[in-house]
Amino acid sequence: MTNRLEVPDATWRRVSSQFIVAELITGLGFWLIVALATIVLHVIGFAWAWWVTALAVTIVLVEAIIIPRQVRSYGYQLRADDLLFRRGIMFLRVVAVPYGRMQLVDINRGPLSRALGLSELKFVTAAASTGVVIPGLNAPDAEQLRDHLVALAESRRAGL
Repeated sequence: MTNRLEVPDATWRRVSSQFIVAELITGLGFWLIVALATIVLHVIGFAWAWWVTALAVTIVLVEAIIIPRQVRSYGYQLRADDLLFRRGIMFLRVVAVPYGRMQLVDINRGPLSRALGLSELKFVTAAASTGVVIPGLNAPDAEQLRDHLVALAESRRAGL
């Protein structure tokens, strides 16, 4: 018996390694600020602040280990009739989005993403459960993929 999540051996395209930097900055920034604030509280005279500092530093270390692996779990495949997207370490999610069902292909770039040359590609279909976001693509790759997917979606819808 085969696993339903198994996909035929094909090359998974991955997101940019720069996305690890973006995730580390956004994920760890808050906890580093908490750690610094609690150190200041301890200097002022709050003895309990060291426990909060230790907790914040522990969270920073755990996230610094998990985030690179999490980013490497993102991948997508362009197949004959659909785009296949996967993500997740412990809870694997694989979504197939048929080209003919794509209604919108959108590119988003926040300030940090722009600074790192990254984009986020979002596909919207009629079904809310198949909405897919591929984060961490290089900006030129995202634009090229968007144009390719729009052309495929238009040709597939024309046959309906």
